[in-house]
Amino acid sequence: MKADRRAVLGLGAAAVAAGGGGLAYALGHAPLPAGTLGGADMARGHRLRDGNFPAPSREEQVDLVIAGGGVAGLSAGWRLRDAGYDQFQLLELEDHVGGNARSGRNAVSAYPLGAHYLPVANREAKALQHLLRQLGMITSDTDGVPVYDPEQLCADLQERIFWQGRWQEGLIPRTGITTQDRADLTAFETTMAGYSKRVGSDGKPAFAVPMAYSSRDADLTALDTLSFAAWLDQNGWRSPVLRAHVRYAMRDDYGTEPGEVSAWAGIHYFASRRGWAAGNSGDNELTWPEGNGRLITCIAGFFPDRIAAGRIVHRVAREGDRVLVDSFDTAANATVRTRARAAILAMPHFVAARVCDDVGGAKDFSYAPWLVANVTVDRLPRGRGVPLAWDNVSSTSESLGYVVATHQGPDAIRTGSVLTWYLPLSTMTPAAARRLLVARPADEWKRIVRDDLLAMHPELDGAIARIDLWRWGHAMARPTPGFLWRGEALQPEPPLFLAHSDLSGLSLFEEAHYHGVRAAEAAMTLFGHDHESLL
Repeated sequence: MKADRRAVLGLGAAAVAAGGGGLAYALGHAPLPAGTLGGADMARGHRLRDGNFPAPSREEQVDLVIAGGGVAGLSAGWRLRDAGYDQFQLLELEDHVGGNARSGRNAVSAYPLGAHYLPVANREAKALQHLLRQLGMITSDTDGVPVYDPEQLCADLQERIFWQGRWQEGLIPRTGITTQDRADLTAFETTMAGYSKRVGSDGKPAFAVPMAYSSRDADLTALDTLSFAAWLDQNGWRSPVLRAHVRYAMRDDYGTEPGEVSAWAGIHYFASRRGWAAGNSGDNELTWPEGNGRLITCIAGFFPDRIAAGRIVHRVAREGDRVLVDSFDTAANATVRTRARAAILAMPHFVAARVCDDVGGAKDFSYAPWLVANVTVDRLPRGRGVPLAWDNVSSTSESLGYVVATHQGPDAIRTGSVLTWYLPLSTMTPAAARRLLVARPADEWKRIVRDDLLAMHPELDGAIARIDLWRWGHAMARPTPGFLWRGEALQPEPPLFLAHSDLSGLSLFEEAHYHGVRAAEAAMTLFGHDHESLL
């Protein structure tokens, strides 16, 4: 089945070697719809890699520089402003902040360019709950338990899977499966439930979000020495239905195949979510048409006066007890030197190691490439079985399916919509996948996207108005075996602080938010600024 799914999109090893091909190109030859090709600014990224920036031509001074405007950097800025500390500046390479939580918009709807939801927060995620209260997403408490605004929670139907010619609710097929499939699914779910309820000998949950609150019992940390696929083998669970679902999950959150994911990270996916909410909201997600772009806009709105976009930070160095931060201002075509008391490097680790000699360990990280397509349709998809859901996955596709941007809110009544389609390039090495992501022409990617959707929904023939592509060459850190708490050993000495989700090895909003808050509070402690920790 795995090989068949690869053939649908022409993404197997032979297809890569040939530069394309496979069934994806045989489903139709109608003119391709219009659309744009976007992504992280490769020109600026490659300039940072290659160096050769001019010498500084002007200087600035500020107490604290935050280098990087993804979720971690923005969360650091939010925490500083929340604590009444304003002497900071955030420098962002791109023209827009947000990292892989950015969003776009067209005449039909807003839509995500990457991350598209936030699960209801765990009890241990206190800093995140504080933010969600400020944003009005947690509206009150009932007996000390958060109450979420129902308008922010994913509406029904949440998920469905295309299985044996029909759409079924949920992401695991429950009909047309064998007795052994049922036995393995039951055993797996029972084991995950046990891990979810377990409290370690150190009094911490076995698996927590943020992961810093997880137990460090030896038998749990030992799970990081083998792959998730090997752990499934050890348990004798070989059901193709279970394996397909596990593969979907690992590619969905980590962009990585189960054979390359740490068993600890694999179990964390299934056992760490214990949403703390009143009523029946604990297993729901917060989502919006623009995905996590909603959160980015809200967080940046707390301190717009402290954000400087289009600034390529290319050198961070100590000068006595101070820090020098050199950044290239793309609008002014000049390098600016900022003298600061401290700096938070809120950037992927491989970038931080490039710009700052105090940061090492870059070779310990690898990053998953993704293609995201926002497909504008004149009419909503249908299909046999349960009706259209927010998240729609096909068991016969190598893609992760699509989410419907207009699933909820006032736009839900529209006949047309934007379908955000996801493909992690996980069947090859990340380096090879990045080369393919760049080398394959936009029209070939659009053909792949179109044909994959038409394989699920023949009724969309003639209804696809646009396909807007977005490439992520380094979308997320891959939690390969040995990743666990790797980031803790890489923290430099103050006044330098690291803050990014890849320090956790899990590219989750909660992890990025935690590291941003942690770094901001450490900087305030260094400065002697009075604050009460949220962590």
